[in-house]
Amino acid sequence: MAMLSAAWIVAARSAKVQAATGAGQPFSWDWLIAHARTLAHGPAQPLPGADPAAAAIDYDDANRITFRPERTIGPDDGYAVRLFPLIKHAPVPVEINIVDRGVARRIMHAADMFAVTPGSGPAPHIPAGIAGLRIMARGGKSDWLAFQGASYFRSAGALDQYGLSARGLAIDAGIDGREEFPVFTRFWIERGADKALTLYALLEGTSVMGVYRFVNRNGPGGVTQDVSMRLWLRKDIERLGIAPLTSMFWYDEGNRAQGIDWRPEIHDSDRLVIHNHAGERICRPLGNPPHPTINSFIDTGTPEGFGLLQRDRNFDHYQDDGVFYEKRPSLWVEPIGDWGAGAVTLYEIPTTREYEDNVVAFWTPAAPARKGAELTFDYRLRWIATEPDSGPLARVVDRWTGTAGRPGTDPIQGARRLVVDFEGAALQGLTRDSDVVPDVAIDSGRVLAVHTYPVVGRKARWRLIVDLTKSDAAVNVRATLRMKRLAISETLISQFY
Repeated sequence: MAMLSAAWIVAARSAKVQAATGAGQPFSWDWLIAHARTLAHGPAQPLPGADPAAAAIDYDDANRITFRPERTIGPDDGYAVRLFPLIKHAPVPVEINIVDRGVARRIMHAADMFAVTPGSGPAPHIPAGIAGLRIMARGGKSDWLAFQGASYFRSAGALDQYGLSARGLAIDAGIDGREEFPVFTRFWIERGADKALTLYALLEGTSVMGVYRFVNRNGPGGVTQDVSMRLWLRKDIERLGIAPLTSMFWYDEGNRAQGIDWRPEIHDSDRLVIHNHAGERICRPLGNPPHPTINSFIDTGTPEGFGLLQRDRNFDHYQDDGVFYEKRPSLWVEPIGDWGAGAVTLYEIPTTREYEDNVVAFWTPAAPARKGAELTFDYRLRWIATEPDSGPLARVVDRWTGTAGRPGTDPIQGARRLVVDFEGAALQGLTRDSDVVPDVAIDSGRVLAVHTYPVVGRKARWRLIVDLTKSDAAVNVRATLRMKRLAISETLISQFY
């Protein structure tokens, strides 16, 4: 057993981990970049395989295995670290190291590292290995950031409720049979003087070698992660996904026919929002398509930001007092530096289950991703409960679909209706005489009627109604509210199936 240095053990109780003996390995961000570059230019090595013993640790058994609190790494200041055991859904061991004053020491698995709580049936046998790590809130009762499985990680955000995930990299997502899932194989943990916790990670895959630095902070407005990444491509990649976000959308008020569960809505996220290079604000409500669907939102330069948001925060819209969908975090990506031209890509696949992630969003560079390329991307991730900015533009807050035509009359045959509510400071005090004009376009079919007006009894809220002809193919409706030709709302892009 090795005691860590004072930077790690100033706490009410001493933090101990099983560590490798010897002087340790000199470590720095520059060293990691150089090390990964050397590996990338050498022969590809097999990725770590799953431990067969982990297959026996199912969901119930996994809930009985806990990391012993006395083994917690670091002081109880809201940035202490605990480790995950190998289980059925995270069976691949990873290497985790502690960095102190420029020296890295590996944490070795120990037989008494985890405990098994009482439960029905025999106690599970805990495989020898570590599957990932989590950062604990003060008091050690909950965590706010976790890395576990492939290159996935997630945060509980400002409302202390897990939901969507991020991952290090997406490779060929949405291309049948070709998606590759590179893996974080090694981690290094370092405490900063400003209380931030920095994680370094080595990413390995058939097509790529990469390194990441995550500077993690948990504040009143949510969790922020400043991310620096370097990639070395071993192969050509047709669809490279930078800063990928992964979520679940089953149904909401916009696709009620798919709501076969008793709860009114079920989703971790309900909007893709993009603030593009030209300054336009785009809102694309998520869907549950009849077949896998790719949509790309092309940009001529680096976007201001993009993300998957949970905009609906009303408990009554979900009625789930067990998993609290209204508290699921939104995740916002803010590029740092020049990313060049590219596109925010949205990949949606059908689902009828709430435990299946079926939505992926990421940035795809316009430049081809060729073998031998060395790429650099820096960005900030914000796990938030509010909007990413407080601008005055009205936002899409509700959306419904149904039959076209005036209520109380026969529906218009061969037509359908989109109803959208916008709300925001830009609409405050406007009336039917304020010359608000709906700017609506569709990519197929024909628009039959368009109406917009303030919603009675609701401040700063306007409703847009669009009747359009039906189509056998997906139809994209693009709509913005304008006054004196200037946008006073974000741009809605809604897709019908």
